Amino acid sequence: MPAIIVCILLFGMISFVTNLASPMGDILKNQFQVANWMGTLGVLCNFIAYAVMGIPAGNLLQKRGYKFTALLAVVVGFTGVGVQFIAGKLAGDIAFGIYLLGAFIAGFSMCMLNIVVNPMLNKLGGGGNRGNQLVQVGGSFNSLMGTAVIFLTGVFVPNIAKAQISDVSPLMWLALAIFAVAFVVILLTKIPENPAVEAKAEEKSQYGPMSFRHFVLGAVAIFIYVGVEVGIPNVLQKWLQNGGLNVESGAEAIAGTVTATYWLLMLVGRLLGAALGAKVSAKTMLTAVSAVGLVLVLGAMFLPQIGVSLPVFKGTAGFGLAEVPVNAALLVLCGLCTSVMWGGIFNLAVEGLGKYTEKGAGIFMAMVCGGGILPFVQNAVVDWTGSYLVSYWVIVAGLAFLLYYALVGSKNVNKDIPTK
Repeated sequence: MPAIIVCILLFGMISFVTNLASPMGDILKNQFQVANWMGTLGVLCNFIAYAVMGIPAGNLLQKRGYKFTALLAVVVGFTGVGVQFIAGKLAGDIAFGIYLLGAFIAGFSMCMLNIVVNPMLNKLGGGGNRGNQLVQVGGSFNSLMGTAVIFLTGVFVPNIAKAQISDVSPLMWLALAIFAVAFVVILLTKIPENPAVEAKAEEKSQYGPMSFRHFVLGAVAIFIYVGVEVGIPNVLQKWLQNGGLNVESGAEAIAGTVTATYWLLMLVGRLLGAALGAKVSAKTMLTAVSAVGLVLVLGAMFLPQIGVSLPVFKGTAGFGLAEVPVNAALLVLCGLCTSVMWGGIFNLAVEGLGKYTEKGAGIFMAMVCGGGILPFVQNAVVDWTGSYLVSYWVIVAGLAFLLYYALVGSKNVNKDIPTK
């Protein structure tokens, strides 16, 4: 149980630091007067770090174990956020570069933490539906922290057009404190290792995780999924801040609240996923949410922009109802769909891998770079077409592949490969 609790706390840290990069993109765009795609460079750096660190982190986990990898990840994360904090104290264009460096270093940490918590929670749950259930519980706390950081950014930065990196210093102090406490907690917690994996770490084999078709397609699915999860709220917030809302003031706060609602619904979805995880298979769950997500995004793209009332934070005006386009409301509802995709894809992809699971987790983490690449592409489409909603064709294509993976690509057709 202590190991499970630590993993769930680490899930929250991943979301807090990662989600901070999205509103920071809007701050960078306005502070340095750059295009949408340049504003997403912080998110891109954060996720490109996964591509660089994914496989080395998987090898590190296999050789040094869960606890060592987690402690090193926390130290790296503290360093990355510290560099971003320093960027807020600098003037001129050098601050932009230093911030991107900090985002890149922080991405190393997030990759290493993901390497630890996903296979460990799956193992602690015994794999299968129970393992999926524990991953969904961890994902619930992940969503809670993701919601909190987006909402707090709206509170600390009520006017995004005049914001500076230094305006989010309180959130960076909070992140530094979380890392410091986590280091102490992990250091004092007994975390079970996997002696069987350690004993076999040096064995040579003609096979590996990439020998399994369902794993290869699952790695592609993770690349696409993370891009979809990040891209939906990233462009939604930009759209609402830049003319998507018919309001005279408070657009930044309202946009932040609406976007935070997406992450809040991810929390709700993961709680439901945790409750149903032991009863509903990962394949069924992924099929359902991919199909519903497709319907919601297509509806958001093609329905007329009729106003609907949502409870929001209006900045200095406090909480109240605000009219937002129904298209935005449909995109927010996608949070319920994306909430359970990670656990479903991960469990389907590593099912039947046996001794190749840890190395497979490293490859998975490398593919998380899709969370930076797809939003980058989506924002480039915004700059190219001048339309925020047209850019969601990128999301539609991604969801279509996830539906294919759930229905067809997740089947293990390589059961003849020895995994013990």
